[in-house]
Amino acid sequence: MNFRGGLPALILQNLSRGPNHGYVIAQDIKKQSKGVLDFKEGTLYPALHGLEGKGLISSKTREENGRVRCYYELTQKGKKALAKEKQDWEAFSGAMNFMLQEAT
Repeated sequence: MNFRGGLPALILQNLSRGPNHGYVIAQDIKKQSKGVLDFKEGTLYPALHGLEGKGLISSKTREENGRVRCYYELTQKGKKALAKEKQDWEAFSGAMNFMLQEAT
């Protein structure tokens, strides 16, 4: 499954634990969701670039094992955006849970 709308929040959450590069961000999300959320490069990198364009994350390149990797890091603005995303998700998921329980 690919829930593209939630990807920016998942990226921000991942980066709240420290800088990371795209491949590891995707693998962390897949692992933590037990394979349910599996974002491919065509979805992940545009989301990273969009977050960077909004100033929510920053990037730096560094060499690692002979390869140049781009590491992303959460900015102060990104930390605030993540807090808002979490608040919005709590409200949304609470309402959905309530509505779905009503249906049974």
